[in-house]
Amino acid sequence: MVTVTAKIQIYISKTDEESLRITTNAYRKSCNWLSERVFQTEELNQRNLNTLYYSELRDRFGLKSQMAQSVMKTVIARYKSARSNGHEWRKVVFKRPEYDLVWNRDYSLNQNLFSVNTLDGRLKFKFEKKAMERYFDGSWKLGTAKLVHKLGKWFLHIPMTKELPELDLAGVTHVVGVDLGINFLATTYDSQGETFFFNGRTVKHKRGQCKALCKQLQQKQTSSSRKRIKTTGSRENRYVTDMNHQITKALVERNPKGTCFVLEDLTGVRNATEKVRTKQKYISVSWAFYQFRHMLEYKARLNGQTVIVTDPKHTSQTCPKCGHVERGNRNKKTHTFCCKNCRYTSNDDRIGAMNLHRKGIEAISGATPA
Repeated sequence: MVTVTAKIQIYISKTDEESLRITTNAYRKSCNWLSERVFQTEELNQRNLNTLYYSELRDRFGLKSQMAQSVMKTVIARYKSARSNGHEWRKVVFKRPEYDLVWNRDYSLNQNLFSVNTLDGRLKFKFEKKAMERYFDGSWKLGTAKLVHKLGKWFLHIPMTKELPELDLAGVTHVVGVDLGINFLATTYDSQGETFFFNGRTVKHKRGQCKALCKQLQQKQTSSSRKRIKTTGSRENRYVTDMNHQITKALVERNPKGTCFVLEDLTGVRNATEKVRTKQKYISVSWAFYQFRHMLEYKARLNGQTVIVTDPKHTSQTCPKCGHVERGNRNKKTHTFCCKNCRYTSNDDRIGAMNLHRKGIEAISGATPA
């Protein structure tokens, strides 16, 4: 099963926008009111919350029955998510206008119109259809969506789910090692011995500029500077997400069905880079590696491919020709690799991709019946 979140823009007239603002603000205020009570009581059972607060939610904020139930589910989900992520018990605050919508109850969507239930009744809107056509072929299921107001525009975030067969490693016909980094965002080495680099120097430079700008703005300590910091951070996040989308899309499209992509397990990348100079730490530890992996996983599944992750230990220190492992094999300053044993020399990111390719071959060999 693959789940992706489709984010589409909704086109709304000024008259209808006021109705949406009233509805989403009432929903946000309801969530904050209930969140205060959940924080005090630590009650996360919906049946108990329904008994305690259902009537007051409806009376106090003018919610319809379905909205009151959605408010409880939204608040419960946010607290459970924080707890599962290991966060301390603290009050959850809902800052932005939003509205969680259950499919075929609070909203519906077809190829022409988006229909949503509001405090003023049912409203219908046109939406941005580009890139949405593929979701209307009957194979996708729509989940609980979120209506969001951001940057002066309205968006609908819909989780789309599709059943897909898992690609068995025994059926893999092509292996691609993918080394992730900073100077090269991704370096690949495949079963044909071909290497491909996705240059990251421009990205690194741009993110460095964003960091320097935010530092200058923080020193000003004004309301306008804080607002600009927030805007700059949001712009950078969108830029990073777009780059990850572009690279993962290119990887999937340039490789055939039956491909297995092999990545390092970079779960502990922040701890692994603690010795990086403070000046460079932001660039080194803050790239969205997990986001990259998630994007590649679902895109690969949609294209009849798969992704596996391996232990990153010694990936950049092992010679792919003779197998000699030594820290001195790699020169980080010049981004080169020179084996102290056999003198094999290459780019250090390419070496990482070659070793990941080898680990992928080993994993597939172990999964293939003799």
